[in-house]
Order: sequence, then structure tokens, then C-alpha cells
Amino acid sequence: MPAAKHLTSPTQYASSSDFCRVFYEETDSLYRLSFLLTADSEKAQQCFVSGLENSVNGNPVFKDWARSWARRAIIQNAVRIINPRPAEENAPSDSATDGRTLAKTQPEIAAVLDLAPFERFVFVMSVLEHYSEHECSILLDCSRREVVAARIPALRQIGRAMGSDSILQVSVGSEKAGSSQRRSAQARCCPPEAAAIGGRRAG
Repeated sequence: MPAAKHLTSPTQYASSSDFCRVFYEETDSLYRLSFLLTADSEKAQQCFVSGLENSVNGNPVFKDWARSWARRAIIQNAVRIINPRPAEENAPSDSATDGRTLAKTQPEIAAVLDLAPFERFVFVMSVLEHYSEHECSILLDCSRREVVAARIPALRQIGRAMGSDSILQVSVGSEKAGSSQRRSAQARCCPPEAAAIGGRRAG
């Protein structure tokens, strides 16, 4: 009788080379995610490098999760570097220089950078990366209510900046929808430009 395959075979886990390949193939997307979160080019570079190091040296993850895990590592490092707090949701953005530079050439990115830090993180994580309210609250160390409260003005501000009212629909409808319905609504209502700048979570 042939021996059964062990379900935890090392080949099932992502290796260092797997993560290096992900970061190489998705350099632009991962750096863009870092930049949208940190709103600072130098901090974005730091976040990107730390994300690679954490992915390579961190706990084993399945190969199929390598891409989504790399994006999660970027987010975790950005949270550590910026430490966005709900109390700061009405504070001015910390991206004045980069925002002004991109305002004319890439207005959709400038619109995200113009958000206050906590609102920016919530928008990028929940709308662009499709994280659930529960996931956001864990990664941001806050309550789900605070995530919802930050997402609504963020969606409105982005909608005004992009000259579109469609994104505002989700700020009302998402509070009653389930998480899967909410992510679907976000994908439909989010301006194509905004979805494109942040990419989509794989896996």
C-alpha cells in the first residue's frame, strides 16, 4: 500500500525565493501600496524593504498565500511606521509635498494621499485591498465602529476629489450589508482609477 502524502510537506510552503519572486514581479504594485499607506516616498521604501524581510524571515505560509501575505506584510509595516490612530481622523494629511507633486499628473493618487492618516489606511485597506472591517480593526488595533466611521468620510472625500458620486453609495449601503456583499459593492462603486492604483489582493 503506497504511503499517504503528508499534508504538511515543506513543498507546500512558500520559500525565500518564492517571496523574492513575488516582490520582484510585483515591485510597482507593492511599492504603490507602501506609498499610498505611508504617503512618503522614503517611508514607502523602508516599508517595502521591511515587508520583503518579514516575508522571507517570518513564519511559514502556504505557497498559494505568498502574494497576499506579501501585501499584508507591507500593511503591517506601514501601520508600525505611521501608527495611524482614530483620534487623528480629522487631522491634516501628512503628504503635502508628495500630494502637490502628484496632484496634476496622478490626481487619483493625490486624492488618497490627501486623506488624514487613519482615514487613508482604512480606505486603502478596506476599499482597495478588500480587507473586512474585522481584519482592519485587528491590524489597526481599533474597533470595527472606528473603521466604519473613518471609511465613510474617506469615501466621500475621494468621491468629491474624483468628481464622482457613485463611490458615496457604499458609505450608506455597506453598513447594512454582509462582509462579502460589502466587498462586492466596494469593487463596483470604487472609481476605476482608485481601484487601479491600489491593486487587488491575491488569494
